[in-house]
Amino acid sequence: MQTTAQIEPQARALSRGGARRPPGKRYPTPFHFFYSARRDPLAFLRWAAREYGDIVRFDAWPFIIHVLHHPDHIKHVLQDNNRNYWKGSLMRRVKPLIGEGLFTSEGEFWRRQRRLAQPAFHRQRIERLATIMSNAGTQMLNGWETAAADRTPIDLMEQTSRATLQVVGQALFGVDLIGEAAGVGRAMLAALQFVSEEAFSIFPSVLMIPTPRNLRFRRARAELDRVVLGIIEQRRRSGAGGDDLLAMLMEARDDETGEGMSDRQLRDEIMTFVLAGHETTAVTLAWACLLLAQHPEVAEQLRAEVSSVLAGSTPALADLPRLELTRRVIDETLRLYPPVAVISRETYAADEIGGYEIPAKSGVMLSPYITHRHPALWHDPDRFDPGRFTAEQIAARPRFAYFPFSGGPRLCIGNEFALMEAQILLAMIVQRYRVDVAPGHVVQHEVRVTVRPRQPMLMVPQLV
Repeated sequence: MQTTAQIEPQARALSRGGARRPPGKRYPTPFHFFYSARRDPLAFLRWAAREYGDIVRFDAWPFIIHVLHHPDHIKHVLQDNNRNYWKGSLMRRVKPLIGEGLFTSEGEFWRRQRRLAQPAFHRQRIERLATIMSNAGTQMLNGWETAAADRTPIDLMEQTSRATLQVVGQALFGVDLIGEAAGVGRAMLAALQFVSEEAFSIFPSVLMIPTPRNLRFRRARAELDRVVLGIIEQRRRSGAGGDDLLAMLMEARDDETGEGMSDRQLRDEIMTFVLAGHETTAVTLAWACLLLAQHPEVAEQLRAEVSSVLAGSTPALADLPRLELTRRVIDETLRLYPPVAVISRETYAADEIGGYEIPAKSGVMLSPYITHRHPALWHDPDRFDPGRFTAEQIAARPRFAYFPFSGGPRLCIGNEFALMEAQILLAMIVQRYRVDVAPGHVVQHEVRVTVRPRQPMLMVPQLV
């Protein structure tokens, strides 16, 4: 495997003024660029990496967008010089849904919110949630028995979404959302579709205009608000405390002002955690099951590990370190299908990366999906191989060759929560079922806010 130092940008270009500028393509208008990119964003990014190398510049006046693939360059943006890179105007397209939550907020406000929320995600706190996760898994798998007996397909994405919604509601907010799952799931899907379309449009929608698309989004947001604000109101009215995230956020006080969060601030953080904590783990589990169905030899190895470690019992926290292959399958799934395929930033001031000038107020895009398939970092990068995540293999790679949860100060606050949940639920699935793709069914992906199946993921469970 090549080291970071051996991975050199694959193309060079100089501007007419002599200053180095990245290779890339100029588009006559923003419409041309966005039309090319939005048809299949991941295919477009793979083409750009093959054609131009590790730093690509797209000019579509008035937009300048850079796409970075090299681990050193990603480290520079996310960690070394992170204060020069903010989430950017693209994040404004997400704010109609999640407001000023941790995912979208910036500056001192973000740092304040992060400090208030961080204690709830300390490892000691999330470890007690293993039982909540296994209970949700048991409920999901019990529901598969009829389908297994009749050999009828289930929509695996819908199933994992229900389970992870149940976990996020109980673990983070102390509320059972499973009764709301159908309505919330449909509302979430509609909202995610709207936000994804906004991300690849030239101009943001004016939500006050009652177009059918805007009205669908407003109805979806109203349904999500009904659930989230209802949780807050119920907790305020009861005056009950608790040890979940909501209780901690409601009780937290700013060190300087002594003020707590408003209902709107609480709503934005809860919406962020519901969406992030539910959708990302659900898609990871769905893709993992698909990959195991496509690689039955790995599935059998995984089943042997689970049988040996658990001996028929429900996975507990103490079992997770010994479920090594289970964790490597999750890591390899996150490599091939990172939930967030593109991370966007914008520069405050001009910068230099890899010897190239990055102008002020220009866009920067980092793609875990593309870097995770970088041929200089990963041998046979499109192949599913959990062996890539042994301790020796991890140590041999640059840190930012793999960043499914972003990195630097804005590393996802819930990454340990998500990994623990995925490991527990995947172990439970393979312990009890073999899951195959329904005959004649083809699974394709699409980019919304996450990388998810384009259509229902029809899978047939079989008891083992």
